[in-house]
Amino acid sequence: MKLKKVLAITGCLWVVVSPCLAVAGDPDCKGVDRWPTVSAFVHLKNAGITDNSKIDFAKTNTRRLSSEKIGKDLYRQVHDVKFTEKSGNIIELITVNDASSEECSVSGVEVFVISKHLGGQ
Repeated sequence: MKLKKVLAITGCLWVVVSPCLAVAGDPDCKGVDRWPTVSAFVHLKNAGITDNSKIDFAKTNTRRLSSEKIGKDLYRQVHDVKFTEKSGNIIELITVNDASSEECSVSGVEVFVISKHLGGQ
C-alpha cells in the first residue's frame, strides 16, 4: 500500500516538475540589448534604412515567436522586432538565429524586413 502511495506522489510530482525542466534551458534572447535585436538594428543601419538618431530605443519591442530545440543545448529562435522611429514610423522585422542556454549569439542573425502588414490588427 505504501509503495502505491509513493508511486502516485512521484507521478504527480513528475507531471508538475517536468514542464519546468523542459523550459529551463530554453534561452531568453528577447530585449533591446540582446543579440537578435542588436543584430537587426545593425542590418538596418548597414542597409541605410535608419540610424541611431532616428530610433526611439525606449519603444523598441522584441517578442519571441518560437524556439525549437534543434540539437543538444541548441535552439533555433524566431523573433518579431519593432523599432519605432521618433517620427512615429515603425520598422518591423523577423529575425532567425541559433542560441544555446549560455549564449544567444551561436549563429548570425537572418533579418527579414516586413514592408507591409496586410489584414488583421
